[in-house]
Amino acid sequence: MSELAEFGRFFLPGPTEVLPQVLEAQVQAMIGHRGKAMERLIEELEPGLKTVFQTTRPVYISSSSATGLMEGAVRNGALRRVLSLVNGAFSDRFYRIARATGLEVEPLTVEWGQVNTPEALAAALRSGDYDAVTVVHSETSTGVLNPIRELAATAHAAGDVVLLVDSVSGIAGAEVQTDAWELDFVLTGSQKALALPPGLAFGVANARVLARAERKTDRGTYFDFLEFEKSIGKNQTPNTPALSLFYALDEQLRRIQAEGIANRWARHAAMAASVYRWVDEMRGRGLELEILAPAPYRSPTVTCIRLPAPYTGPQVNNAMKDRGYTIATGYGKLKESSIRIGHMGDHTVVETEALLGVLAEVLSA
Repeated sequence: MSELAEFGRFFLPGPTEVLPQVLEAQVQAMIGHRGKAMERLIEELEPGLKTVFQTTRPVYISSSSATGLMEGAVRNGALRRVLSLVNGAFSDRFYRIARATGLEVEPLTVEWGQVNTPEALAAALRSGDYDAVTVVHSETSTGVLNPIRELAATAHAAGDVVLLVDSVSGIAGAEVQTDAWELDFVLTGSQKALALPPGLAFGVANARVLARAERKTDRGTYFDFLEFEKSIGKNQTPNTPALSLFYALDEQLRRIQAEGIANRWARHAAMAASVYRWVDEMRGRGLELEILAPAPYRSPTVTCIRLPAPYTGPQVNNAMKDRGYTIATGYGKLKESSIRIGHMGDHTVVETEALLGVLAEVLSA
């Protein structure tokens, strides 16, 4: 078994770096997942999860990747016709997941790096008979933060329309107010700003989505929200839980509660601001870097930076690896032209600035 590398050098935008004490929490004995010990564990987890999501509703814990709850969102929450807001690779993935469920689905697409606006959504809803909208809150491929509060209000103003939100790289790093913003369903994964190992997904469904699930006979089995709702009411899971990851979650939620969710949001915003200042400084030195996402629609958890020629994403990424740091190339069609920095989880401004110092050396070499 290899030793853990020094913490604070792994800035991939998912999976993110996990603190040693959170990893170590997984090394606990197995318990019966249908017994009282498991029920006590889930009962202990729920208040912390509700704080993270800012909700009074139960938070589903799924032993799956977030992709499962994306499919579950559509299978439980969409009735006939879906509008998918697309502005990057993962919002396009949500669109393709919706199509794979057999429903009629139309994309509302803008260029990668642009934002899905409430105005464009309102126009699309006026011209089409949609009952559900999918959106990615923090588009990890571009660093764009979509305005889900305003998009939810726009969807609801159009009538019986629900907003299904992927906040995989948003929640626990970017502010999300599930109840106050009336988000119909919002999900995340364990491996991003929650700073846990991959393998868990979390979601909150409101009464509107559950009412729709009751009407559907094709909502499936593994991601049946009615089963999740029934199980969590008994502090259980509908399927076999990834118990060791639940132990890590328990440890991490204690850490998040100690920090305070508002303080955690502020720390992420501060890390992102340090990246923005650095880009401005490098431009002042004559290096024409460009943040892909427009202000003020920038995610506090991930920044995509367009590189000038002759630099390429793989070249810069490899040079950073040689110096002991991990970042990411651009995603998909942006791979050659950009890099991405995942400033999320338990990283600090000091660690982020150290990374940027090394990145400046790479770009000055």
